[in-house]
Amino acid sequence: MNKAGTEEVDTPADFESSLKELEALVEQLETGDLSLAESLARFERGVSLSRQCQDMLEQARQTVSVLSDPDNPDSGQAIPPTDPADNSET
Repeated sequence: MNKAGTEEVDTPADFESSLKELEALVEQLETGDLSLAESLARFERGVSLSRQCQDMLEQARQTVSVLSDPDNPDSGQAIPPTDPADNSET
């Protein structure tokens, strides 16, 4: 459990895993079969996953921008990937 008293959930390591989990949460919420507490917990997890996906997409956009800039001396060099866990909110 974290400081807020909520259960910590593993953070998916990549965009595809995060998106897949987010889509599954949306399906669960759309059924309307969950209790209010379950719905809120899944919604909270979904917001967290959505933010992670947005961060990963922004990071990818920046990488593409740097690599495709002909005036950038680093445009021919690979940029090392960053660990998404480094950007996780606590």
